[in-house]
Amino acid sequence: MSITNDSKIQFLIPNSTFLINKSGFININKPPDMTSHDVVNRVRKIFNTKKVGHTGTLDPFATGVLPIAVGRAAKFIEYLNDCDKSYRAEILFGTETATGDITGEVIGECKLKAPLAVDKINEILKTFIGNIQQTPPKYSAIKINGRKAYELARKKVDFSIPSREVTIYNIEIVELTENTLTIVVDCSKGTYIRSLAVDIGKSLGIPATLKTLQRTRAGNFEIDNAVVLEELKPDNIISVDTCLEHLPRLELPPHRLKAFSTGLSTRLSKILSEGSLYRVYLKGEFIGTGKIVDGELKSDKIFQTVVYKN
Repeated sequence: MSITNDSKIQFLIPNSTFLINKSGFININKPPDMTSHDVVNRVRKIFNTKKVGHTGTLDPFATGVLPIAVGRAAKFIEYLNDCDKSYRAEILFGTETATGDITGEVIGECKLKAPLAVDKINEILKTFIGNIQQTPPKYSAIKINGRKAYELARKKVDFSIPSREVTIYNIEIVELTENTLTIVVDCSKGTYIRSLAVDIGKSLGIPATLKTLQRTRAGNFEIDNAVVLEELKPDNIISVDTCLEHLPRLELPPHRLKAFSTGLSTRLSKILSEGSLYRVYLKGEFIGTGKIVDGELKSDKIFQTVVYKN
């Protein structure tokens, strides 16, 4: 345990075999041919704990950044799911698959009549930048009447997935060959790069499928700082509040500690935006997250238990 300068305040280690300093996030560089759940199971074995979860599922054939939550960090996963993402994607033209990627059954093929022109492709890519309507692939984990879409698709059930709005912030060409296009994409949560690849092909008037995919960023997690499973160790754990730096910081007045811990609201000296989320600290120690409700701060999630010492 650690005690602040105020001897009446005590930060308690949770009643768990996993200490607070061993709870946090790990920036995993997911290898190909593993599901996100496979990675979670591997981390569970390495750290000998069941308290492990992941944010932002990656398809088995995809690689790259997969943030993993360990210990008490798991309750904060939802804050990272809303973060923007970046990808490097290779699109194969002239081939159409059932899944929208190279692992699926080929359902259509054609030979390209002419080489792809950079200028034309750039014009097409510009039409995808901004808020767009995108239909997720049928081979996805989206729920349809309580069942995962890919389960229905495998059973050849006829169904449709409604389109939804996503945001593409930027698309740039990295490489163009006779029948492939490699791009880098910055986008909002919920964007399916498989659907983007197929839609780019449709705009060019040719079938297309996703050949390779690497996630290079998820929020503050970057591919350059990601660790492979074979080299994973406790030192790779990143503190929860460091991973939540996209949320602004608030220092809780010590006399409102009990109120915050028990779900009561605290009126602050400054007016804050309704519904906004904050990282909450007590004398420099991260204790959880709070939300502004009816103009006052209420606890949202508690990271560590804090009590007054008698």
